[in-house]
Amino acid sequence: MFRYGADYYPEHWPEERWPVDARLMQEAHINTVRLAEFAWSRLEPSDGNYDFAWLDRAIEVLHDHGIDVVLGTPTASPPPWLAQSHPEIYRVDEQGRRLTYGNRREYCPHSPTYREFARRITLAMAEHYADHPAVIGWQIDNEFGDPCYCELSRQEFQVWLQHQYGSLDNLNTAWGTIFWSHVYTEWSQIPLPVATGGVPNPGLELDFKRFSSASYVGFQQEQIDILRAVCPKQFITHNFMGFTYDRIDYYDLARNLDFVSWDNYPRGFWREGVDLPAVALGHDTMRSLKRQSFWVMEEQAGHAGWTTMTPAPRPGEIRLWSWQAVAHGADAIVYFRWRTSRFGTEQYWHGILEHHGQPTRRYAEVQQTGEEFARLGDLLTGAETRAQVAMLMDYDTRFAFQGQPNQAEFSYPAYFLSWYKALHRFNVGVDIVKPGTNLSGYKLLIAPAPYILTPDLASSLENYVRNGGTLVTTFRAGVKDYFNAVVERPLPGLLADTLGIVVEEYDPQPVGQGNHIIFSHRELSRLASSAPVRVWCDVIESRGAEVLATYGEGYYAGRAAITLNRVGAGRAVYVGALGDTELHEPLVAWLLAASGVEPVLETPPGVEATVRWQGGRRLLFVLNRNAEATTVRLPATHDLISGRDLAGDILLPGYGVLLLSEG
Repeated sequence: MFRYGADYYPEHWPEERWPVDARLMQEAHINTVRLAEFAWSRLEPSDGNYDFAWLDRAIEVLHDHGIDVVLGTPTASPPPWLAQSHPEIYRVDEQGRRLTYGNRREYCPHSPTYREFARRITLAMAEHYADHPAVIGWQIDNEFGDPCYCELSRQEFQVWLQHQYGSLDNLNTAWGTIFWSHVYTEWSQIPLPVATGGVPNPGLELDFKRFSSASYVGFQQEQIDILRAVCPKQFITHNFMGFTYDRIDYYDLARNLDFVSWDNYPRGFWREGVDLPAVALGHDTMRSLKRQSFWVMEEQAGHAGWTTMTPAPRPGEIRLWSWQAVAHGADAIVYFRWRTSRFGTEQYWHGILEHHGQPTRRYAEVQQTGEEFARLGDLLTGAETRAQVAMLMDYDTRFAFQGQPNQAEFSYPAYFLSWYKALHRFNVGVDIVKPGTNLSGYKLLIAPAPYILTPDLASSLENYVRNGGTLVTTFRAGVKDYFNAVVERPLPGLLADTLGIVVEEYDPQPVGQGNHIIFSHRELSRLASSAPVRVWCDVIESRGAEVLATYGEGYYAGRAAITLNRVGAGRAVYVGALGDTELHEPLVAWLLAASGVEPVLETPPGVEATVRWQGGRRLLFVLNRNAEATTVRLPATHDLISGRDLAGDILLPGYGVLLLSEG
């Protein structure tokens, strides 16, 4: 069954309203709701006194209308009585300030008191709902958050370091604590990377980020263990926050879940406008965490905002966003939220229904989309994605760049996205892979700035190339070892032989300034003669590599900027400068052709095409991200949504969607 739903908060509304909501949900083809992830104060109104009666009644109303339930463990927002009796459960921020009650996600993940209360409410809910016919699964907590810098966290960090290093001699050597006279002689001397008026040791800072990530993984695992033991027939997930969130290693967090869910807000207040290629990267990342289909547990259904609001979704956008998620591997769409709250911090974070609770345009669009998913759901659910291209993402590298971006304008996530957008423009499927992934199934691998480079990763990349793959990597490759210390060899460090180059020197560009490169490779120069670059320029000396492009300005004008080295049956390309669309699109077009990767469909700008497979049946999704109608050329095919046969040039309406059946 394709799961289609909404996040519902019956505790916010009079009980006599619940049947009205359930009827409207049923009429919109909603078959699933998420409940209770912020209801701890109703579920346990005082210490040890549980009240599930109201939730039982709400679930019964939904169940009577054919609607199943995903329950959230409510541990993202503790009740006031717990805050009052145990103020020590709250996090301390990087400035040394302890958070107080009044928001959410304020807790310290290391607090034994909080973890005990979290286990207790999880167990009580699990035992009560283990055999309920309407309850199909669990979401643990909600959008795991930020690190804690309290004294308890410092002690836990010191214990974690003992397990990692075994001895202080090993730690002092790895971190280079001889610098600034920081040699530790007791584990208890090791601080946290708090605000001290200076920059912390890079080794300490990276390890603290690893530790903080592992802390949330461990906090989640305690609830997984309870739910697995008590509710073995119900699934377990957590709602992640997409590609952009980088305080937790999401590969680790996903490992022991049944599947990944995530919260998708294309018009979120943190975005400038709607960037659907960036949203596509979020979907592909979430699918890649476990290499399987995922859920969207919160899909934007209205304006977003707390104190100010984003523009409303345009007519057709909610449907488009939902179909885009499915095109990239989603097996469920759950909208946030059912009805817009009249009170609280998120009273301007709009849902399917307005504050007044009456159906409007957005409800009608959700209803239309629900009818389509209800009709086509069996074909969509469990359909596979098959990618010939991968991008390498390493959270250690992301963590390290947070502390040392190397140049004031450099952002690893933005740079990663710029490469992804070039691939996305050519409508090729992309997996987002971590170090250690089997790379043999990919024809092309792009590894932007693999800053932390271990011997295992370097060996994996070399073997990939020798066995016929095409590797693209870039400036700031191989700069650091596992401990965040700079390597004692010419860059790109352990990849120098594979790439057939050394970086003679590098030139971080002044903010707002740059250089340009000139393509010298015959095939590349047919696609573009030159391209601007900025932020960073490596001055490259070839050690056997072919020069594809050179710099056009400055004291290194004429020196290599992009190179290609042939190793075994494959090729390794090095891009020594940061570029944008003008660099990446021609380079990616050439790389795809040279690697034998064909776009699933050639489309005009703003039209996305991607493929899923249901058995031997190829499902081609075509999505018009443009507000205006756009002409798309199609082979003879059949649109499963409209039931029409199509061929040749067709006019796809603004925000329009096609699902084409092939085979």
